[in-house]
Amino acid sequence: MPPSRPSPVSEEEGGIEEEIEKPYFVNSTDMKVVGGVGRTAFLHCRVEQLGNRAVMWIRKRDLHVLTVGLFTYSTDARFSALHSEGSDTWTLRIASAQLTDTGAYECQVTIEPKMSQEFTLHIVEASARLTGPREIHMVSGSNINLTCHVSGSPEPPQQILWYRGTTLVNYSSRGGISVVTDKLTGTSRLVLTRTTSADSGNYTCVPANAEPASVSVYILNGEHPAAIQGGSDRNLQTLPGLLLLAGAVSGLHNLTQR
Repeated sequence: MPPSRPSPVSEEEGGIEEEIEKPYFVNSTDMKVVGGVGRTAFLHCRVEQLGNRAVMWIRKRDLHVLTVGLFTYSTDARFSALHSEGSDTWTLRIASAQLTDTGAYECQVTIEPKMSQEFTLHIVEASARLTGPREIHMVSGSNINLTCHVSGSPEPPQQILWYRGTTLVNYSSRGGISVVTDKLTGTSRLVLTRTTSADSGNYTCVPANAEPASVSVYILNGEHPAAIQGGSDRNLQTLPGLLLLAGAVSGLHNLTQR
């Protein structure tokens, strides 16, 4: 249902009382907006029957006037106002949004008594997370299976890339590589089959709109008491103990031979 129009108000100009229409807000825009760090955030305020009045954007935490009409009154160049002639929408644009931009903003019309509408902006920092330990030890011939999850993003990532060091893995000429990405869930899975020591390195999941995540992979040649990916962390933790025990037994054996 469209908003009801307020009753006309009277203003006196040159001794003649003139009846004018009072402006009003159209509550058809999002009052709560979520944006991402480093991206551009927009707050849209719709005002009908504005006439010759102006729309101001005010940051509520410090009552700082950011824009009046299309003029910017902030030393922070990230803030600006957008408006198309004939449109009822006045937009506050915040470029390269930061976590500190989170808070309440007021769209205000220059009229007495004051007319205002409050918007809430929440800026979040998206990040990638790799399942499993931060170090993986494997024997050559095993398969690398890495899964990356992107969280905290106001919108799904358009692309998720995988790197080994500085080398892009997604389109590598090496055979036996599979990358499956679900943009809706923000999940990407990398599988490398028949690994060799040349596949060792730092693997990084790099989403288009989030902080990356990395894991170190060590491929060991020959038979070693290594933890295979998918095994428990307990195997990783007990490996140094086994090596120490083997060293102690060897030392005791040498003493008994003297």
